[in-house]
Amino acid sequence: MTTATPSTPNPPNPPVPPDRPDVLVVGSGPTGLTLACDLARQGIAVRIVEGRSAPHRESRGKGLQAGSLEVFERLGVAGAMTARGRGGIVLRKYFDGAHVRDTAVDGGLLIGQWQVEEVLRERLAELGVHVEYGSRLTGITQDSSGVRAELADGTAIRAGYLAGCDGGHSATRELLGIPFEGTGEEEPAMVLGDVGAPGLSREFWHQWFTSEGGGILLCPMPGTDSFQLQAAPETDEGGGVLPPSLESFQRLFDRYARMPGIRLTEPTWLSSWRVNVRMATRIREGRTFLAGDAAHVHPIAGGLGMNTGIQDAAALGRALAAVLSGTVGEEALDAYQAERLPVAAELLADTARRYERVMAAVGEPGRGTEAGLE
Repeated sequence: MTTATPSTPNPPNPPVPPDRPDVLVVGSGPTGLTLACDLARQGIAVRIVEGRSAPHRESRGKGLQAGSLEVFERLGVAGAMTARGRGGIVLRKYFDGAHVRDTAVDGGLLIGQWQVEEVLRERLAELGVHVEYGSRLTGITQDSSGVRAELADGTAIRAGYLAGCDGGHSATRELLGIPFEGTGEEEPAMVLGDVGAPGLSREFWHQWFTSEGGGILLCPMPGTDSFQLQAAPETDEGGGVLPPSLESFQRLFDRYARMPGIRLTEPTWLSSWRVNVRMATRIREGRTFLAGDAAHVHPIAGGLGMNTGIQDAAALGRALAAVLSGTVGEEALDAYQAERLPVAAELLADTARRYERVMAAVGEPGRGTEAGLE
């Protein structure tokens, strides 16, 4: 379905990873890859492991903000990101099936998360480091001299430090016994997916809402033939939420968009999203750290998730590089937690407010997701 050619995750003969890296990164999403690139470009020995067997091709988080592009400029990949993304999008708003308003949104870069990860993997490979797939973390022990990470296949890796960048269901956080406090909903608030929509204009991020409530959004993903779909879930006769599927997506589209000539095709990603507002009570445990969704999860309004993880990685990279270079003592590692925990706390409060604004705005003709940027 996509026009981009997937990259090979590893070359035929990748370099042998160091037996005892300075830093072991767990998780190869944008946070982990950013951290690994940042450390490797400074000559720090790093390994990065991933429980998945291969890279994904899911749009997921789809926007980079100016602060993230500044980080990527330092890593030497800002140009590659810009080339694959799209700088600016017009939100086309519909209400009860009628087109009512277009709103131009400037700033930031529209780009699929899989493309962000692909660019970072390519940069990491240039630095001589490759993601080690099929490496699921199952154990952590540490002492004053380092960390021992145990993997599901029985392998053990000894490293100076470990960075858990392994998402909202972080094995690192769970193995360390760090509480993940906050609230969460049991039922999905949204279904998502990557689908084709032949005949639908790719010049706009289409947003359909109705006076009865509910809606559906289709955002054209640059460099592909697909749209990212977001919609209120479909329910059965008993009020239960139906799982995402192409058939369900089509019924939702027909209900909200009211464009009978458009048939959705080729779903390459199907998912559900639940409202969760949680953060770790601490993001440092001795020589082990948390970053990105492993440290905090929050509403999606404003598109801050991937970007905050990238900023976490930049801050942790600064702290680890300073200590490993001998510039400062180990006590400087406390600065990472002191800097990023308050950011996470404000992020949760901010995104909750943004989410409330979006949910209120979509009931007004001509309003849409831009309310989360205000």
